[in-house]
Amino acid sequence: MTNIREPAVSGMFYPDNPATLKRDIANYLKSADVGTPPSDIRAVISPHAGYVYSGQVAACGYKAVSAQTFDTVIVIAPSHRAYFQGIAVWDEGAFRTPLGDIAIDAASAAELAGAGGPIRANREVHKGEHSLEVQLPFLQCIYKDFLLLPLLVGAADEGIYEEAAGVIEHVISASGKRFLIVASTDLSHYYPYDAAVKIDAVTIGHLKNFDIAGMVRDTRTEKAQACGAGPMITAMMAAARLGAHGSSILKYANSGDVSGDRSGVVGYVSAVLFKNKT
Repeated sequence: MTNIREPAVSGMFYPDNPATLKRDIANYLKSADVGTPPSDIRAVISPHAGYVYSGQVAACGYKAVSAQTFDTVIVIAPSHRAYFQGIAVWDEGAFRTPLGDIAIDAASAAELAGAGGPIRANREVHKGEHSLEVQLPFLQCIYKDFLLLPLLVGAADEGIYEEAAGVIEHVISASGKRFLIVASTDLSHYYPYDAAVKIDAVTIGHLKNFDIAGMVRDTRTEKAQACGAGPMITAMMAAARLGAHGSSILKYANSGDVSGDRSGVVGYVSAVLFKNKT
């Protein structure tokens, strides 16, 4: 089994031509209005639909964090295609996009997988997944050099999220390196526009208030909905352990805002979790 993870959705979710891809992301970033972002962002919440739908929302989170520098970016994403228990890390090699290869932080991956928690090395389940892949070209456009720690969340609950957050916090704190956490999630799926906005407001409220307990409670009962609820909650828990106590909602939109079809929409949010406001 190769240790290079080839792109699975280039040419579908985002352009496969490098020049077009760079141009599109540059335009998204240029149009993103984030004001003066916090100076110590620990985590970004970012959508994972096709760029034509969610690219402008995603750009807000990446623009907000573009002035900071990181050694490793942990991307936590939900598995849509493969069923497995716990959390899978691609543990060595690289992820490839049309913009080049991103090397895996193999040392940190080994620590995560060797901690005896819910994170295990498993490359196979990553191969067809779009939710992690679509974050990578944005990261390649804002950072010249970084390592990647890709985590895919399978069947899990809040106990696993909490355990994983503890392992992530331990690895980050012990490393002495600078880490950014990116949680990949879309919000509600296929409700009429007004209903979707109402449901998404619950999720966004918990993000805005950094209310982990509320997010766990309401995603469990589907009062709040997110296909990446596990990655989002894990990121919130890990960021809190790392000293983050503030959050900022940068942009919300849904597919109806782009397509004009409001009969059944998908929601998107961009947010940051931070330690210092300025």
